[in-house]
Amino acid sequence: MTVSVIRFGGSNCDRDAVRALAHVDVDAEIVWHEDDLPADTTGVVLPGGFSYGDYLRAGAMAAHSPIMDDVRDLADDGVPVLGVCNGAQIGCESKLTPGAFTTNASARFQCEHVNVRVENADTPFTAAYDEGDVLTLPIAHGEGRFEIDDERYDDLVSEDRVLFRYCDADGEVSDTANPNGSTGAVAGVLGEHESVAVLMPHPERATLPELGLTDGQGVLDAFA
Repeated sequence: MTVSVIRFGGSNCDRDAVRALAHVDVDAEIVWHEDDLPADTTGVVLPGGFSYGDYLRAGAMAAHSPIMDDVRDLADDGVPVLGVCNGAQIGCESKLTPGAFTTNASARFQCEHVNVRVENADTPFTAAYDEGDVLTLPIAHGEGRFEIDDERYDDLVSEDRVLFRYCDADGEVSDTANPNGSTGAVAGVLGEHESVAVLMPHPERATLPELGLTDGQGVLDAFA
Protein backbone atom coordinates (compact mmCIF):
# COMPACT_ATOMS: atom_id res chain seq x y z
CA MET A 1 0.00 0.00 0.00
CA THR A 2 1.76 3.11 -1.27
CA VAL A 3 0.91 6.73 -1.95
CA SER A 4 2.29 7.83 -5.31
CA VAL A 5 3.71 11.36 -5.35
CA ILE A 6 3.91 12.30 -9.02
CA ARG A 7 6.99 14.19 -10.14
CA PHE A 8 6.66 16.37 -13.22
CA GLY A 9 9.51 18.30 -14.78
CA GLY A 10 9.67 21.34 -12.51
CA SER A 11 8.10 19.78 -9.41
CA ASN A 12 9.92 20.87 -6.27
CA CYS A 13 7.70 19.76 -3.38
CA ASP A 14 7.66 16.04 -4.15
CA ARG A 15 10.32 15.13 -1.58
CA ASP A 16 8.67 17.41 0.96
CA ALA A 17 5.44 15.47 0.48
CA VAL A 18 7.15 12.08 0.89
CA ARG A 19 8.84 13.21 4.09
CA ALA A 20 5.63 14.68 5.52
CA LEU A 21 3.69 11.51 4.68
CA ALA A 22 6.35 9.40 6.40
CA HIS A 23 5.82 11.55 9.50
CA VAL A 24 2.19 10.38 9.62
CA ASP A 25 3.30 6.75 9.02
CA VAL A 26 2.31 6.63 5.35
CA ASP A 27 4.54 4.89 2.83
CA ALA A 28 5.03 7.04 -0.24
CA GLU A 29 7.21 6.99 -3.31
CA ILE A 30 7.96 9.44 -6.10
CA VAL A 31 6.69 8.38 -9.51
CA TRP A 32 7.94 10.06 -12.69
CA HIS A 33 5.04 11.35 -14.75
CA GLU A 34 6.08 9.39 -17.83
CA ASP A 35 5.96 6.09 -15.94
CA ASP A 36 2.98 3.98 -14.89
CA LEU A 37 1.49 4.25 -11.44
CA PRO A 38 2.48 1.29 -9.24
CA ALA A 39 -0.18 -1.39 -9.02
CA ASP A 40 -0.35 -1.00 -5.24
CA THR A 41 -1.11 2.74 -5.35
CA THR A 42 -3.60 3.58 -2.61
CA GLY A 43 -3.40 7.36 -2.92
CA VAL A 44 -1.99 10.09 -5.15
CA VAL A 45 -0.40 13.44 -4.37
CA LEU A 46 0.11 16.05 -7.09
CA PRO A 47 2.82 18.17 -5.45
CA GLY A 48 3.75 21.81 -5.71
CA GLY A 49 6.38 23.33 -7.96
CA PHE A 50 6.47 24.76 -11.46
CA SER A 51 5.59 21.90 -13.79
CA TYR A 52 6.78 22.63 -17.33
CA GLY A 53 7.97 26.00 -16.03
CA ASP A 54 4.34 27.18 -15.75
CA TYR A 55 4.40 27.92 -19.48
CA LEU A 56 1.04 28.49 -21.16
CA ARG A 57 -0.87 28.36 -17.83
CA ALA A 58 0.24 26.88 -14.52
CA GLY A 59 -0.57 23.18 -14.60
CA ALA A 60 -2.01 23.21 -18.11
CA MET A 61 0.73 21.16 -19.77
CA ALA A 62 1.14 18.67 -16.92
CA ALA A 63 -2.60 18.01 -17.09
CA HIS A 64 -2.02 16.35 -20.46
CA SER A 65 0.61 13.93 -19.17
CA PRO A 66 -0.54 10.32 -19.81
CA ILE A 67 -0.26 9.48 -16.11
CA MET A 68 -3.18 11.83 -15.42
CA ASP A 69 -5.50 9.37 -17.19
CA ASP A 70 -4.54 6.82 -14.55
CA VAL A 71 -5.06 9.39 -11.80
CA ARG A 72 -8.55 10.16 -13.06
CA ASP A 73 -9.37 6.44 -13.15
CA LEU A 74 -8.22 6.03 -9.55
CA ALA A 75 -10.20 9.10 -8.51
CA ASP A 76 -13.32 7.59 -10.08
CA ASP A 77 -12.68 4.47 -8.00
CA GLY A 78 -12.60 6.49 -4.78
CA VAL A 79 -8.82 6.48 -4.27
CA PRO A 80 -7.72 9.64 -2.39
CA VAL A 81 -6.15 12.25 -4.67
CA LEU A 82 -4.72 15.50 -3.31
CA GLY A 83 -3.36 18.40 -5.37
CA VAL A 84 -1.31 21.06 -3.59
CA CYS A 85 -0.39 24.44 -5.09
CA ASN A 86 0.91 23.58 -8.57
CA GLY A 87 -0.76 20.21 -8.02
CA ALA A 88 -4.02 22.08 -7.41
CA GLN A 89 -3.56 23.88 -10.70
CA ILE A 90 -2.93 20.54 -12.41
CA GLY A 91 -6.02 19.11 -10.73
CA CYS A 92 -8.22 21.91 -12.04
CA GLU A 93 -6.69 21.78 -15.52
CA SER A 94 -7.31 18.01 -15.52
CA LYS A 95 -10.97 18.58 -14.59
CA LEU A 96 -10.56 16.62 -11.38
CA THR A 97 -12.00 19.69 -9.68
CA PRO A 98 -13.93 22.68 -10.99
CA GLY A 99 -12.76 26.22 -11.51
CA ALA A 100 -9.29 27.53 -12.29
CA PHE A 101 -6.34 29.14 -10.54
CA THR A 102 -5.18 32.38 -12.09
CA THR A 103 -2.74 35.23 -11.40
CA ASN A 104 -2.96 36.67 -7.90
CA ALA A 105 -4.87 39.93 -7.58
CA SER A 106 -1.58 41.51 -6.49
CA ALA A 107 0.11 40.27 -9.70
CA ARG A 108 2.98 39.18 -7.43
CA PHE A 109 4.35 35.88 -6.20
CA GLN A 110 3.32 35.58 -2.56
CA CYS A 111 5.13 33.50 0.06
CA GLU A 112 3.69 33.87 3.55
CA HIS A 113 1.67 32.20 6.29
CA VAL A 114 -2.10 32.48 6.00
CA ASN A 115 -5.13 31.37 7.97
CA VAL A 116 -7.79 29.11 6.50
CA ARG A 117 -11.10 28.01 7.97
CA VAL A 118 -12.37 24.44 7.67
CA GLU A 119 -15.66 24.63 5.79
CA ASN A 120 -16.44 20.92 5.52
CA ALA A 121 -15.06 18.54 8.15
CA ASP A 122 -16.82 15.50 6.70
CA THR A 123 -14.12 14.56 4.18
CA PRO A 124 -11.01 12.35 4.34
CA PHE A 125 -8.83 15.48 4.20
CA THR A 126 -10.57 17.32 7.05
CA ALA A 127 -11.79 14.51 9.30
CA ALA A 128 -9.07 15.43 11.82
CA TYR A 129 -10.62 18.89 12.26
CA ASP A 130 -13.94 20.38 13.26
CA GLU A 131 -15.93 22.67 11.01
CA GLY A 132 -14.87 26.22 11.73
CA ASP A 133 -11.36 25.31 12.89
CA VAL A 134 -8.75 27.86 11.84
CA LEU A 135 -5.44 26.51 10.52
CA THR A 136 -2.21 28.36 9.82
CA LEU A 137 -0.57 27.14 6.62
CA PRO A 138 2.10 28.48 4.23
CA ILE A 139 1.37 29.68 0.70
CA ALA A 140 3.89 30.17 -2.10
CA HIS A 141 2.28 30.96 -5.43
CA GLY A 142 1.91 33.50 -8.17
CA GLU A 143 -1.24 31.99 -9.70
CA GLY A 144 -3.32 31.06 -6.68
CA ARG A 145 -6.50 33.05 -7.23
CA PHE A 146 -9.39 30.61 -7.48
CA GLU A 147 -11.90 31.66 -10.12
CA ILE A 148 -15.21 30.14 -11.10
CA ASP A 149 -18.42 31.51 -12.60
CA ASP A 150 -21.25 32.48 -10.30
CA GLU A 151 -23.51 29.56 -11.15
CA ARG A 152 -20.87 26.93 -10.55
CA TYR A 153 -19.72 28.70 -7.39
CA ASP A 154 -23.25 28.54 -6.06
CA ASP A 155 -23.27 24.82 -6.88
CA LEU A 156 -20.02 24.33 -4.97
CA VAL A 157 -21.49 26.01 -1.92
CA SER A 158 -24.81 24.19 -2.08
CA GLU A 159 -23.04 20.85 -2.53
CA ASP A 160 -20.68 21.59 0.39
CA ARG A 161 -17.63 21.21 -1.81
CA VAL A 162 -15.71 24.21 -0.48
CA LEU A 163 -13.02 22.65 1.72
CA PHE A 164 -11.21 25.73 3.09
CA ARG A 165 -11.63 29.50 2.96
CA TYR A 166 -9.03 32.15 3.70
CA CYS A 167 -9.80 33.96 6.93
CA ASP A 168 -8.21 35.95 9.73
CA ALA A 169 -6.96 34.44 13.00
CA ASP A 170 -10.49 34.64 14.43
CA GLY A 171 -12.03 32.76 11.50
CA GLU A 172 -13.58 35.83 9.88
CA VAL A 173 -13.61 35.86 6.08
CA SER A 174 -12.80 39.26 4.55
CA ASP A 175 -11.09 40.83 1.58
CA THR A 176 -8.15 41.70 3.83
CA ALA A 177 -7.68 38.07 4.83
CA ASN A 178 -7.93 36.86 1.22
CA PRO A 179 -4.29 36.86 0.03
CA ASN A 180 -4.85 36.37 -3.68
CA GLY A 181 -8.38 37.56 -4.45
CA SER A 182 -9.93 34.11 -4.75
CA THR A 183 -13.65 33.95 -5.46
CA GLY A 184 -15.44 33.50 -2.16
CA ALA A 185 -12.02 33.40 -0.44
CA VAL A 186 -11.82 29.75 -1.51
CA ALA A 187 -8.52 28.09 -0.60
CA GLY A 188 -9.46 24.49 -1.37
CA VAL A 189 -12.25 22.57 -3.09
CA LEU A 190 -13.49 19.03 -3.55
CA GLY A 191 -14.03 17.20 -6.80
CA GLU A 192 -17.17 15.23 -7.60
CA HIS A 193 -15.93 12.67 -5.10
CA GLU A 194 -15.04 13.75 -1.57
CA SER A 195 -11.85 11.71 -1.93
CA VAL A 196 -10.49 14.26 -4.43
CA ALA A 197 -9.34 17.67 -3.25
CA VAL A 198 -7.08 20.52 -4.30
CA LEU A 199 -5.80 23.42 -2.21
CA MET A 200 -3.35 26.27 -2.63
CA PRO A 201 -1.78 26.30 0.87
CA HIS A 202 0.88 23.69 1.64
CA PRO A 203 -0.12 21.16 4.34
CA GLU A 204 3.13 19.24 3.81
CA ARG A 205 5.05 22.33 4.92
CA ALA A 206 2.99 22.45 8.11
CA THR A 207 3.35 18.85 9.25
CA LEU A 208 6.87 18.40 10.62
CA PRO A 209 7.33 19.93 14.11
CA GLU A 210 10.84 21.11 13.25
CA LEU A 211 9.34 23.46 10.65
CA GLY A 212 7.35 25.26 13.34
CA LEU A 213 3.85 24.51 12.05
CA THR A 214 1.83 21.29 12.35
CA ASP A 215 -1.69 22.42 11.40
CA GLY A 216 -1.48 20.68 8.03
CA GLN A 217 -0.89 17.20 9.40
CA GLY A 218 -4.60 16.39 9.49
CA VAL A 219 -4.88 16.88 5.72
CA LEU A 220 -2.28 14.17 5.11
CA ASP A 221 -4.01 11.86 7.60
CA ALA A 222 -6.41 11.15 4.72
CA PHE A 223 -3.82 8.70 3.40
CA ALA A 224 -3.18 6.93 6.73
